[in-house]
Amino acid sequence: MLVAGFPAEAFGTNCYVVAPAPGEQCVVIDPGIGVVDRLDAVLAEHRLQPAAVLLTHGHVDHTFSVTPVCGARGITAYIHPDDGEMLADPTKGLSADLTSLFGGRFTWAEPEDVAPLHDGLILKIAGLELTVDHAPGHTRGSVMFRSDGAEAVCFTGDVLFKDSIGRTDLPGGSMTQMMASLRDKVLTLPDDLVVLPGHGPQTTIGRERARNPYLREATQSPTRGW
Repeated sequence: MLVAGFPAEAFGTNCYVVAPAPGEQCVVIDPGIGVVDRLDAVLAEHRLQPAAVLLTHGHVDHTFSVTPVCGARGITAYIHPDDGEMLADPTKGLSADLTSLFGGRFTWAEPEDVAPLHDGLILKIAGLELTVDHAPGHTRGSVMFRSDGAEAVCFTGDVLFKDSIGRTDLPGGSMTQMMASLRDKVLTLPDDLVVLPGHGPQTTIGRERARNPYLREATQSPTRGW
């Protein structure tokens, strides 16, 4: 499997391109702010043709370029319905300070073709099979995309980072839901699973199980009423 990742121009949001091999169709995960030119270069380098855009959640730093990427190729954007309103109005997921920063500063258009994701869905796109794990907490509709087999990886969005997790203080966020997601969706994954997060460097489930304070907290309170 080919995975090429690079950070967006703002907020260090990781955009990923995933394909079975060079010269094949691919999916684009989380095309954030200012990624279009870099994305085009990655696609050309590996001779890839996007078949869909997958969104881990609806925050604008992960979705900013979804409409131009989809529109240029006539492809579908996939997002969990609980975050769908942010594709229509990105300010729905922003704090007052961020709304002030972004509000009125860019023209926004929702992708023409949007399809829903749900927990346990197995996406079969571009020769790939990716399992969708609904993991709310950072947002109501946060999901992770997980592949199986010898080259298993998990695209965790802002659910899990190296040594940390996504913030839960924005609209739709919930630390209660986040801890339940860490306990029920993340801690059940194998230690050798490679984690490709929405921000920062890659890690593994095993490393985070041992060192991430939020996972340790979830581990130590398995029966707590989150």
